[in-house]
Amino acid sequence: SQKDRQDIGTTIRPASEADLPDVLAIAEAAYRPYVARNGLLPGPLRDDYPAHLAAGQLWVLEVETQGAKALRGVLVLIAQPDALLLDNIALHPDAHGYGHGGRMLDYAEGHARRAGLPVIRLYTQEIMHENIAIYAARGYAETHRVTELGLRRVYMEKRL
Repeated sequence: SQKDRQDIGTTIRPASEADLPDVLAIAEAAYRPYVARNGLLPGPLRDDYPAHLAAGQLWVLEVETQGAKALRGVLVLIAQPDALLLDNIALHPDAHGYGHGGRMLDYAEGHARRAGLPVIRLYTQEIMHENIAIYAARGYAETHRVTELGLRRVYMEKRL
């Protein structure tokens, strides 16, 4: 359910260099809690966000509430020959429950369609069972599981 709050505006836009400190803070806040589950650093905490920015792959969710704007979400979208890879979707924990995650998934799927890509792919860790359930509910199907960088990952995709 949506929390009782008045968001004046929510924007998803390409990230700028000035956004990088907030991007890093959002990734840290979103992914650090998972370290306690398996003792391993999730991929997004190892990521090179300046490189994603330079490649045009980094997007941010900006929320305006009562006249103040704040970044609350991060997307890393990587075009592949036959699909869009949703390499990272991160939402700051204090922004959960407002529908922002759904907005970001909608944006990623729309981005894939605009690029003429018929499939969107993503992966998450096995220990992130909450995320697997969210993706499955949105029509993503598991394709395979592998261990990469010591992490047990679940790959999923959705035909658009």
